[in-house]
Amino acid sequence: MQRLLVHVEGQTEESFINRALRPHLMSGFGYAHVSARLLGNARQRSRRGGIRHWDSVRKDVVRHLQGDREVLATTMVDYYGLPNTWPGRVESMLAPFHEKAAVVERELQENVARTLGDGAPDRFIPFVVMHEYEGLLFSDPPGFAQAVGRPDLAGDFQAIRNEFATPEEINDSPDTAPSKRVERLIPGYQKPLAGVQAAIAIGLDAIRRECPHFDDWVRRLEEAGRG
Repeated sequence: MQRLLVHVEGQTEESFINRALRPHLMSGFGYAHVSARLLGNARQRSRRGGIRHWDSVRKDVVRHLQGDREVLATTMVDYYGLPNTWPGRVESMLAPFHEKAAVVERELQENVARTLGDGAPDRFIPFVVMHEYEGLLFSDPPGFAQAVGRPDLAGDFQAIRNEFATPEEINDSPDTAPSKRVERLIPGYQKPLAGVQAAIAIGLDAIRRECPHFDDWVRRLEEAGRG
């Protein structure tokens, strides 16, 4: 049976993997173990924000792939705020929306493959969230509002969702990124707690229906576990 290690940028993603994605993947998709690992000392880094440069992240990924030839590795990092030092990030800015994440993910996979030189693309499945984690929660605006204890905001959340073809397209400027929109409506919004509770309440099925890039990632992980 397969083992999967998910490299994540923060505690929210760590909790999401452990509480939502792990139970799903271990329920008949061939995984003996699924775990999340924070990239570097993310708990301390969260006090000042930001994700590490790619060279440092690559060392983490490569070390685990080299140390365990049976493990699969993936990532869960936000496109919003991703440093330009990450392969494909600058190039993706010129790509149409539906290609942005693919540009970055393809470059990440090729970068790791060149470092390892041992067929790593089969064991490394990078994933970049478009545009950030909070966007996924707009898959079910009423459910999101109910889960964070603010059912009165269902209409506001729905109005935001209605502006875009999918929740993943909610844009990524410092003023209009999904998390910034939520924080304006809910001052003091606690992402690690409320954000994960909301995702669990909404459910993976609803998120997958509304977020095609996220759905493609989960599908690839399902197939890798079975294969």
